[in-house]
Amino acid sequence: MPAGFQCSLMEFKGKRAINLIENYLSDVVGSFRSYKRLAERALEQINDEEFFAQIDEESNSIAIIVKHIAGNQRSRWRDFLTSDGEKPDRDRDTEFELIGDTRASLMDHWELGWQTLFHALEILSPEDLERTVMIRGEPHTVVEAINRQLTHYSYHIGQIVFLAKHLKASEWKSLSVPRNSSAAFNRFIAERAGTGGERKRQMDSAMEFGEST
Repeated sequence: MPAGFQCSLMEFKGKRAINLIENYLSDVVGSFRSYKRLAERALEQINDEEFFAQIDEESNSIAIIVKHIAGNQRSRWRDFLTSDGEKPDRDRDTEFELIGDTRASLMDHWELGWQTLFHALEILSPEDLERTVMIRGEPHTVVEAINRQLTHYSYHIGQIVFLAKHLKASEWKSLSVPRNSSAAFNRFIAERAGTGGERKRQMDSAMEFGEST
């Protein structure tokens, strides 16, 4: 293989790898934003009593889940690349207790947690994905650490949506494709594509469709 061609091939592969990494970083940021939006659409539907309601002795209230997610984010994403994700000042056990917390204070904590996450993610470069970070003294690639938190938060946000839907019962406004509406949702997506509308994430499209029906 000619040296010049080999060099061009390596350069092409390098650019392709960088494009894939940039696509990954863009996608995970978009996914985190979609999950945040999903949780907040559910939170908008519940009143303060429902926010703090505990459906049984072993269940966490929505307030507790909000507090835990925010506490985890503050710990994991501060100095993401340079310090252990389990910060010395984190007291995880108190994230599952309400100690003078109000809905307003917890939502402020929630917003700060997400701001910390997005700040950490949006300054990452493709080269940063080759680095190793620590969580509780265990090494993780940056990709592993990001995916770990994405799955963690999606799990808890699913709980928030489930509890909000349970508490609102018949008053719940769907945040996904309602029952017996799959065909209508498919038409909704097709019509948007046919008119050159912006392609959206499945979750965001389902939220938009659910809220409009």
